[in-house]
Amino acid sequence: MSGSRWLIVAVTVAWLVPPVAYTVTGQEPGTSVGNPLLVVVIALAVGALHVWHAMSCLRGGPSPGWPVSLALLMVLVYLPLQWWSWSWVSTQCFGVASLALLLRPRPKLWLPIAAGLLIAPALIDAVRLGPLFGMLSAAYDLAALTVAAGSLYGSVLLVQVVEELRETRPALAAAAVSEERLRLSRDLHDLLGQSLSAVSLKGDLALALFDQDRLMARAEVAGMAEVARDALRDIRAITRGEHSVSLRSELDGAAVLLDTAGIQTDITADLPADLGSPEERLLAWAVREGVTNLLRHSRARTCAITIAPRAGTVELTIVNDGASADRGRGSGLAGLADRARALSGTVTASHDGEHFRLGVSIPHAPHRKTR
Repeated sequence: MSGSRWLIVAVTVAWLVPPVAYTVTGQEPGTSVGNPLLVVVIALAVGALHVWHAMSCLRGGPSPGWPVSLALLMVLVYLPLQWWSWSWVSTQCFGVASLALLLRPRPKLWLPIAAGLLIAPALIDAVRLGPLFGMLSAAYDLAALTVAAGSLYGSVLLVQVVEELRETRPALAAAAVSEERLRLSRDLHDLLGQSLSAVSLKGDLALALFDQDRLMARAEVAGMAEVARDALRDIRAITRGEHSVSLRSELDGAAVLLDTAGIQTDITADLPADLGSPEERLLAWAVREGVTNLLRHSRARTCAITIAPRAGTVELTIVNDGASADRGRGSGLAGLADRARALSGTVTASHDGEHFRLGVSIPHAPHRKTR
């Protein structure tokens, strides 16, 4: 038996002690003293039957012979009341708890029965002890039996939840590892894609300038080294989970990179003042991915990057006039779509003749100032 299941045994023993003690000592007024050995044997049988019912429910459902075991439990709870009376009455909590566990899928059946079992002794107590004291005693009896039955029932549910969590822990750990691996893969793709495109672009430019202007060629080679160093720093930051992107820096970097490639660029960014950090990071990644794809897969001469609020959303569009054949969505756009989906946003990519359009739309509700 697993460690968590001992909780059920402990709660069962805790609620068996009071009726056994009262019955053996005869501390309830007007009750006879029960034979100690007989009281203990019957109490152990009551506890064992309840624990049996609880364990069978944890195994996936009641055992085939549960009606017989439940009937036997009810006999052991209610038959001794003829001799031990109110000293033994609190054992009803075991009958109610077992009834609720065994018939848990059918609450419309067990709830009325359980309510009747709990209320009946309280009403009898009220009649037996008179109007005032009887009502107070009845309220106490009802509350005590309800708490006892609830704790017996609840301990089983608690153990069930603990065991389910224990069983799903490996799957949760594997999912967390997979999610982290996906994050690293996506971030490295988005980061290295543009960095390598910039290195390639600057390398080609340095080769073209080598015979014409050695100083300019040397400057481009130095720029390649700087891009490589920046990429190395970003890779280290990504592996530590510390990397962040800035939309403004991505727009500035895109302008420089596209200008270096000889692409006429028009950037218009009308950003809401209350745009959140997750939304800004998504747009920054979108700019990086869009510019990287433009440099790698197109022969564009012009590019327009626009960010503007529109009807409860913020929309980014990147349009260029050098669209290549439709290659479908690569891993970069798929990763961008995953990022957008996490913010209830959408990513669209479409061809229109020689033009290619990348669109990113994310919900944005402007914050209203309160007086």
